[in-house]
Amino acid sequence: MTQQAVLELIKNLVALQKIDIQIYQIRKDLKQKPDLLAERREQFESKKARLKELETQHKNLQVKGKEMDLELQSKEDAIAKASAQLSQIKTNKEYTAKVHEIENIKADKSIVEEKILMSFEEADRFKSAIAQEKEVLADEEKKFDAETKHIEDEIQQLKGRLTKHEQERQQITPHVDAATLNRYEKILVNKDGLAIVPLQGNVCGGCYMNIPAQVINDIKSYEKLIFCELCARILYLPEDIEAMA
Repeated sequence: MTQQAVLELIKNLVALQKIDIQIYQIRKDLKQKPDLLAERREQFESKKARLKELETQHKNLQVKGKEMDLELQSKEDAIAKASAQLSQIKTNKEYTAKVHEIENIKADKSIVEEKILMSFEEADRFKSAIAQEKEVLADEEKKFDAETKHIEDEIQQLKGRLTKHEQERQQITPHVDAATLNRYEKILVNKDGLAIVPLQGNVCGGCYMNIPAQVINDIKSYEKLIFCELCARILYLPEDIEAMA
């Protein structure tokens, strides 16, 4: 290749690299956005689960309350039945035993009534907690919906930019021979989207390794592409490429 051809090739690769940096970052962002959406959804679902748990506990408490109501009714029926039997008792001993039985049932009834009262108080606390949680969840849902829309809008914008840069890329790639383009793209994949880098003084702009003077002379000769011995990226002198602009 002539010196001018090598310079032209490097110029095209530098232009390609500028576009590929944008493409690489956009693709990275596009890969992260769904993860971000999933994370936000998981956070929102955990808040919904908290409300559901409160509602389940409240429902269980209501079921338990109905069971205690039945138990209370059973105690009242037992008291009424035992009291009715008092008039039929013939002996004092039996009468005393029946009265004692009624007193025991009344004591049990008092315990059930106390439990029911405590259940009412607990139910009120659950109702208050559920109401507060619903308010919080309503706000969180608004935030979640807004964040979801924002992220989805960002995804669409990124896709639009990606399409634009890919079209720009297609305008340059025909000017790079297939073998060079193939090697450039392999480096691009292996080196985090950075395949051609400027020489910064006598240091590689990719891995920052010192470049020997002979290698720098080889770059300046523009007889062929020169690669960094450490990171394998293509090296070039920015001032020479800028002079071609």
